[in-house]
Amino acid sequence: MEILAFGVQADEKPLIERAFHGHHEVRCLDVFLNEDTAPIAAGYEAVSTSVNADLGPRVLEVLAAGGTRMIAQRSTGFNNIDLNVAERLGMTIARVSYYSPYSVAEFAWTLAMAVNRRIVRASTRTRDFDFRLDGLMGRDLHGRTAGVLGTGKIGEAFTRIAHGFGMRLLGWDITENPACLELGMKYVPKEQLLAESDLVSLHVPLMPETRHLIDAAALRAMRDDAVLVNSSRGGLIDTAALVTELRAGRFAGVGLDVYEAEAGLFFLDKSLEAIEDDTLARLVTFPNVLVTSHQAYYTEDAVGQIVDATVRNVLDYKAGRRSENVLVPRS
Repeated sequence: MEILAFGVQADEKPLIERAFHGHHEVRCLDVFLNEDTAPIAAGYEAVSTSVNADLGPRVLEVLAAGGTRMIAQRSTGFNNIDLNVAERLGMTIARVSYYSPYSVAEFAWTLAMAVNRRIVRASTRTRDFDFRLDGLMGRDLHGRTAGVLGTGKIGEAFTRIAHGFGMRLLGWDITENPACLELGMKYVPKEQLLAESDLVSLHVPLMPETRHLIDAAALRAMRDDAVLVNSSRGGLIDTAALVTELRAGRFAGVGLDVYEAEAGLFFLDKSLEAIEDDTLARLVTFPNVLVTSHQAYYTEDAVGQIVDATVRNVLDYKAGRRSENVLVPRS
């Protein structure tokens, strides 16, 4: 069987080809799966997709009509997939339920430290041989409060780093993590966490219940000099509301590795095009905001684990096995 992999990055391609070698043939494409590219998959029983693929009803119907019966998504999140339609079409859907939590947690801290210590601005200045320190003053994080929204595997890894900094730890989740409690974390209501935290980091999945978890009211509840970091999913933050608060001069720094309208933008070269997204265009102009293109997971360790899990998902599909990665089982 030959698998068609959409949205494959250049660094990712040799890992995918090596992992599938000896099992199945794989064809890697750098284009992302959407309504325009879905017809390319005609004749492929299995396709592999990236996190920004469009797997809504129309795309799924095109894939099914072309003979696709299995989709192996190379990510943990699956909010881009209409699972009900996939089940109706008799398609098997699998994801990667686990990969290195340290990749994302460490990158979240990279964003936090970069905006707190004005690293991007400092680097830009020194490239122009401007060595002044004006406007570069940050704050010690030792002794300050870290608020962690979502204390699963990634949130726990983030919390361990915060503990190493000597921070007070506040958490919010539907279930308390014993490991975080052992580190001294206190679980509190979201409103209290936002009001008391110097650093707020988001580590919850995107679901209907968590969409715009950080809305206008939540942003107003935060300290004016707080640092906000999102390395989970862009839809957790109401970006328009965030821009409004930033225009009012609020927040010491905002680090975003995700954006709620990133599909069709992130992972692509848009440097020679006019960006029609006015919200994103305004967001990146703020000197206290750092936006990266959904790269928190992008380490050799994490991508290697993602690719290996994707291969196992395809092999399980062919063998009729079911694992914890299966979202819609084989009918």
